[in-house]
Amino acid sequence: MKIVVSGGGTGGHIYPALSFIHEVRKQHHDVDVLYIGTEKGLESTIVPRENIPFHAIDISGLKRSVSFENVKTLIRFITSVRTCKQLLKQYKPDVVLGTGGYVCGPVVYAAAKLGIPTIIHEQNSIPGLTNKFLSRYANKIAICFEETKEYFPQEKVVLTGNPRASEVVGKDGQEAKRSLGLAEQKKTVLIVGGSRGARPINEAFLQVLHEAEQKPYQFLYVTGDVHYDKVIKAVNDVGNPTNVIIRPFIHNMPEVLAGVDMIVARAGATTLAEITALGIPSILIPSPYVTNNHQEKNARALEKKGAAIVRLEHELTGARLLEDIDRILLDERTLASMKEASFQLGIRDAAQRLYRVMVETMS
Repeated sequence: MKIVVSGGGTGGHIYPALSFIHEVRKQHHDVDVLYIGTEKGLESTIVPRENIPFHAIDISGLKRSVSFENVKTLIRFITSVRTCKQLLKQYKPDVVLGTGGYVCGPVVYAAAKLGIPTIIHEQNSIPGLTNKFLSRYANKIAICFEETKEYFPQEKVVLTGNPRASEVVGKDGQEAKRSLGLAEQKKTVLIVGGSRGARPINEAFLQVLHEAEQKPYQFLYVTGDVHYDKVIKAVNDVGNPTNVIIRPFIHNMPEVLAGVDMIVARAGATTLAEITALGIPSILIPSPYVTNNHQEKNARALEKKGAAIVRLEHELTGARLLEDIDRILLDERTLASMKEASFQLGIRDAAQRLYRVMVETMS
């Protein structure tokens, strides 16, 4: 069997694609996979590290304002469709999957025009421009939020969840806590702003570092590489509490997530898939700098079910953050109900579901 996967730009498109490939490889040890992305996207470094053949095409995204760059983008799209058709004719895949990002546009469109079975996977509650465009041509549309159905042709939609969720299940959280110097028996809150960190979350927590020291629970505070030196300097100026472990980045996040009791984070689709798979309560601070404000929509879906507290950036303060953490961690009833609500939203077999959609699409 041969499959082509495309998804790029951000980890939110790439990691679900990789999780899907891992699942297909489990089911078919002799599967051939080709990943199509761009040289500029994160996929150009992440995918080859996974020993997956990678092919780059030259394509860019449309600007939302009127711009001459859009004319260049349309020319690149037409050229890339021709390139993709030639590539697909040579490779002869049985199915093509697009997980989002503008690079998927010419790949999935070319496959559909060649009569190759196609699937698109939408991670967010509000789809991006590329997947809206491709929904007319794809055979199946896999989604992660019930709310997303309204944006697509109903007969094509399948709720699969995010394949990344399947990769966090069954990890050893206690070992991860030991490796980080966290007390195994203490309740733990993870504060993280994504791979590059989030300045407003860092600033809010630094405001209340002294108060944090008095809490009966412990903190794992992940600053992001960009902010780490500045945060450490600020912490050294006031003294580092013994119940606060600070790291610039966490490489074994699935294991760490398995060991925490709650999380303070952005509301990216992959993060939400992981925490609901494990039933982790959350305080979500959506990034206001994303297309269609989709992170807030993602977060509100969890809030509506009682699995999260949502705080917008402009209303976030250190005092409010600690108050919210106390409200969850110090009240056993609240903690238990939020854990259950989060767990109920999780789709732990998401990778297997998407694999089954692939098999059905090919038959």
